[in-house]
Amino acid sequence: MLLGQLNAAASPLSQEQVQKLQGLVAELNPIQQAWVSGYLAANANASALGMPTAGTSVTGDAAVLTILYGSQTGNAKGVATQMKEQAESRGLSAKLVSMSDYKPTALKKEKFLTVVVSTYGEGEPPEDGETLHAFLATKKAPKLDGVKIAVIGLGDSSYEFFCQTAKDFEERLNKLGAESVYQRADLDVDYEEEAATWIQGALDAFEPDLKAQQGNAGAQAAVMPFGAPTPAASQYTKQNPFEAELLAVQKITGRDSTKDVRHVEISLEGSDITYTPGDSLGVYFLNDEALVDEVLELTQIDGSSRVKVANEELSVRDALIEKLELTQSYPGFVEKYATATGTPELLKLVEDKAAMRAYIEPRQIFDVIRQNPAKLDAQILVDCLRKLQARLYSIASSQSEVEDEVHLTVGLVEFDTFDSEHLGGCSGYLARRAEEGCKVKVFSEHNDNFRLPANDETPIIMVGPGTGIAPFRAFLQERDSREAQGKNWLFFGNPHFTQDFLYQVEIQGYLKSGLLSKVDVAFSRDQAEKIYVQDKLRKNSKDIFEWLEAGAHFYVCGDANRMAKDVHQSLVDIIKENTGKNDEDAEQYLKDLRSANRYQKDVY
Repeated sequence: MLLGQLNAAASPLSQEQVQKLQGLVAELNPIQQAWVSGYLAANANASALGMPTAGTSVTGDAAVLTILYGSQTGNAKGVATQMKEQAESRGLSAKLVSMSDYKPTALKKEKFLTVVVSTYGEGEPPEDGETLHAFLATKKAPKLDGVKIAVIGLGDSSYEFFCQTAKDFEERLNKLGAESVYQRADLDVDYEEEAATWIQGALDAFEPDLKAQQGNAGAQAAVMPFGAPTPAASQYTKQNPFEAELLAVQKITGRDSTKDVRHVEISLEGSDITYTPGDSLGVYFLNDEALVDEVLELTQIDGSSRVKVANEELSVRDALIEKLELTQSYPGFVEKYATATGTPELLKLVEDKAAMRAYIEPRQIFDVIRQNPAKLDAQILVDCLRKLQARLYSIASSQSEVEDEVHLTVGLVEFDTFDSEHLGGCSGYLARRAEEGCKVKVFSEHNDNFRLPANDETPIIMVGPGTGIAPFRAFLQERDSREAQGKNWLFFGNPHFTQDFLYQVEIQGYLKSGLLSKVDVAFSRDQAEKIYVQDKLRKNSKDIFEWLEAGAHFYVCGDANRMAKDVHQSLVDIIKENTGKNDEDAEQYLKDLRSANRYQKDVY
């Protein structure tokens, strides 16, 4: 029987359960549907036979290594998954749990715990780690005497609060009595090799006690997989990207706009890459050849000199164009370059972290070399630099609409400083140098923390000013293709209506068709008083709260430092205004929404 034929009389499920099941199935591809079918059948058989079912352990919690991950873009989840696989290959029992699915009170039952967590913004935990991170600092946090832990952090050293969340977790767990059995690792953007080494060392530290407590637990093979099924993995990954054709790069802001925003279309034909609305696309780019040649001249290096990058040998010129980071500054480069060149001014910065931050803030790596030229050996220059990292962009399309394409909304990063124009690494490449028809290396990055509701009847509120509109274009395409009946409300903002209304024709079309129930726009510079999306939220306070009370999911995408915080404060004010709650209770209301996956952010 097909799900569409289910009804209350024929099905043992309630109508609400049928709707939830229909919503879930609509999100799955045929391979995933087959997996779920087998999973449920096996689970039912196991229950009937009195065997362990999903999420249970035959060995007891004391002999399980719990691997908790908090992941903003998926990197920490990848490291955590790798650790689970390595543990199981040694015959150790391990379970993988997202911090968003973990009940903080379960900490008191743990004996062996690994924390894999990223940091973003100003030293803040990822969305899925916020609740646990806050809980550990409260009086409710349990004593953890006898618990053995290991912590690994992922971050970006170009930011001031590098891996701060990992440091917080270890410090708070230690204060509660937990013992660190392996030294914490704080890993930079080029983390893969160091993560693999750390995993091996941490498991070496855990293994003796784990095996001693597991004893003869040989029934591990009967345990069903812990947690939700994972999507079928693509062969194309961050380490092995797909060479895709760049189909189109179209400017979608006006001639007189202060912003340069491009709509980018990329073909995925010939790949097995799939994505879900809310996911991101990783894009590798080429550095500007003219600037690379300038670097070679300033360091008096012959561009044909052979160098090694990881295990690959190539010319230094090709390495600088294709393999190495030359735009985003970070302290590690300045320190290595200062040592390699013996530049007194740079060596002074190494001793003063605050001065170092102030120095790199306005400078790209190009600027550091340009302002401190020195003759260098080609390999020494390469060793000063870190590997070029793909840039992640929120996907602006649904595969149900565009099939074997993927669309992006890219804002060109451009600024003038030191008497020259500066461009962002990837945005500059896509907007200024890449030609339609060329190949770009890409991979999809799943984001389980930014998803449409499984139930198509659920209303949603989307706040996406500027390029933050991207994932909501995908959401609307997906809901349109599903013929979802849930109401959709969009808040969009930018400086000027005539210059900066991104995807205006599409949005107006969705409003006319009824897919969009409401649209509120905030064009901040079109009147004397600046108006932003948070102001529009406050103006609709009563209706916003009614939608939330009716079960609406609330989404925010865009700038993390200002916009997202202002929107959050607007929500606090809206809840206080409509309920009479104080600040603390209003914040708790939002925490409850987050715990229910009804308040989700994709911010950067």
